[in-house]
Amino acid sequence: MAPVPDLPNEPQDDIEAYVGLARQDAEERARERGWTTVRSLAPGTVITMEYLVGRLNFEVKDGQVHRSWQG
Repeated sequence: MAPVPDLPNEPQDDIEAYVGLARQDAEERARERGWTTVRSLAPGTVITMEYLVGRLNFEVKDGQVHRSWQG
């Protein structure tokens, strides 16, 4: 069996706190708090489901974050 990789820790952050923020403000805050990849998506956007450590996703409608999740 292959050894378990030593993955980096994700930022200790309340990802629900981004809901309601303007897209640009949310993206800037996420990067300041240590997220290495920040992705803003329109509702219903088709995406792959692989988990990427350090990535924070935003669903943005009318310029405002409506949902956020890790990976």
